[in-house]
Amino acid sequence: MQLTSSTERGHGDPFDTGHPRVPFFSQAASFERVWPEIQRHLTEVVERGKYSHGHKVAEFESALADFTGARHAIAVNSATDALILLLRAAGLRPGDEVVVPAMSFVASASSVVLAGGRPVFADIDPVGYALDPASAAAAVTPRTRFVMPVHLFWQMAEMDALTDMAAEKGLTIVEDSAEAIGMRWNGKHAGLLGAGGVLSFFPAKTLGALGDAGAVLTDDDEIAETVAALRHHGRFGPTVGDFRRISTETTVSGVNSKMDDIQAAVLLAKLGRLGTDIARRAEIAARYTERLAHVPVIRRLPTVVPREATTNPVHYVYLVEADHRDELARFLARHDIGTETYYPIPLHRQPAFAEFDRSVRGFPHAEAACRYALALPLHADLTDDQVDYVCETIEAFAHGGAA
Repeated sequence: MQLTSSTERGHGDPFDTGHPRVPFFSQAASFERVWPEIQRHLTEVVERGKYSHGHKVAEFESALADFTGARHAIAVNSATDALILLLRAAGLRPGDEVVVPAMSFVASASSVVLAGGRPVFADIDPVGYALDPASAAAAVTPRTRFVMPVHLFWQMAEMDALTDMAAEKGLTIVEDSAEAIGMRWNGKHAGLLGAGGVLSFFPAKTLGALGDAGAVLTDDDEIAETVAALRHHGRFGPTVGDFRRISTETTVSGVNSKMDDIQAAVLLAKLGRLGTDIARRAEIAARYTERLAHVPVIRRLPTVVPREATTNPVHYVYLVEADHRDELARFLARHDIGTETYYPIPLHRQPAFAEFDRSVRGFPHAEAACRYALALPLHADLTDDQVDYVCETIEAFAHGGAA
């Protein structure tokens, strides 16, 4: 299989016509390396003739459970659906409040609304960008039943403090661990420190499919059984051999959120390379940190928050805080370098959630991060030359290149 290289040269760059284009994300080279294994899995799918919720999905669920150490891994069609189904399975009732960080992807809050609950916002830790335990505790009311830490960018939230707070106030923890595959807290994988968690396999994620896909992780048998039914129109039933023998009786109102076997085939093949990809991401992050440590425009580099627990960061994105963030992003785009802004509008300022915002003075740490944070390219296909070019271009901007 021949794929276009992600390192093709750009043309007409006024800064340096000889430097490579640097897309924010590409998996062309890594996909080509793993293609024979993907092809083997796809051939099995075609030969079996079952393309959704079939044998290959069950095989991936087993492999994912082995990798994470989860008692149950339930494959679904997106991490957003995974959060909705997990909240419902964990007992969310209409009107129940869920504490959510003010800085996160919109799905952290919209999943609560779609499951019938009410998101209540709290501020973030300004260094690690995760839910701040003290702010979360202050947001709790008699109607609050859940707290949703979000493990963002490269490290987990402060789970010891959040677990203590949840126990004290009688809350259930549901983890938005969509970005956190490979991250562990005292040896326990992200998503397994409360009632359950989710993973996203959106293509740009550390483990990415060729389209949308996700999973629920849990050690709770009842939650796992309920999620498995909810993803398939509320039908309960065991997995037997190559076929999922599902009852025709609908016992709860569910949805169609089954993972298709094509995505499972891709994910199975790529799961075998995940350790290598995580290690390469760490190398790239270290190279960025070394090159950008003293660039004036950079306000903050990614910092691992000290924990009493044993943790292992995994870089999903390389996030910096930068002065003149938007101008820098435009400058990089003019030089064929892709970036992403995480996230330009905090959740409590999003019009969709205006009715849920109870803050008087806002959430200053979340708002500052949304104003300054910029993600640089970080993926396993990125070359050292491309990383160096990104850093050189940022240095040029810092020394007047935007003029």
